[in-house]
Amino acid sequence: MLDGLRQFIADIVAPHGQDRAFGDSDYRLAATALLVHVVSLDGQPTAAEQRKLHNLIESHFGLDRGTADRLIADATQVEGEAVDLYHFTSVIMRSLDEEGRRRIVQMMWELVYADGQVTEFEDNVVWRASDLLGISQRDRIELKHAVADRAGGQNGGQVKDSAVGG
Repeated sequence: MLDGLRQFIADIVAPHGQDRAFGDSDYRLAATALLVHVVSLDGQPTAAEQRKLHNLIESHFGLDRGTADRLIADATQVEGEAVDLYHFTSVIMRSLDEEGRRRIVQMMWELVYADGQVTEFEDNVVWRASDLLGISQRDRIELKHAVADRAGGQNGGQVKDSAVGG
């Protein structure tokens, strides 16, 4: 009975938190939450965006399909509860060096370009996250152009960038 009361109190204080496979201080959860945020900006993620997200998570973090699915599910949950990007970027800042943070920004751009169209909202979120991750404007723009060039080649040059600026 005492265990039941403890579980009830734990559920009230931190509902579903203990169900997550990845903890709040795991940079992989924070990075994936940023990626989930980006892929959800323009509504329901397309099949191409979902495939790209899974491929990025599996390859970058070296996870099998099932573990990647669990990470994405956990990240979707915490992203839905988040009020800003700072919580995620602060975990990443504590965990990764500059090159690791640049790779996270590159992954964000890869998701932005996955559907062949860049919106101002997507561009702005990557800009804000990059700033919070300590990535310079020059590096952010270089990463954007490198990913855009690759995406343009994969989409037959059919990338539409409706975002203003670099």
